Amino acid sequence: MFLDHPTLTATNSFTEPDRLERLTRVYGYVVALADMAGKQSFIEKVSQMHDHKGTLIVFWHDAPSEDEKAYFAQAWASKMGDGSTNVEHEV
Repeated sequence: MFLDHPTLTATNSFTEPDRLERLTRVYGYVVALADMAGKQSFIEKVSQMHDHKGTLIVFWHDAPSEDEKAYFAQAWASKMGDGSTNVEHEV
């Protein structure tokens, strides 16, 4: 079992707690995509996920591959996420 999951934060999370719930769903979606692709070390690379007014910002311990970035784009664009392609990555 992995216990060091990324920190989930959101702008206006006190007045809009659904933003944190959305991040939790997106995180599960992304981890499932990575698991299905056989990327077992993926989960250790993500440091934080932040929802800034509908833009997902992913903070990484280590630089992500294009495939790993694509997992977040797919999850954020889905009905589990924001439904948009607004995803940024910070290493």
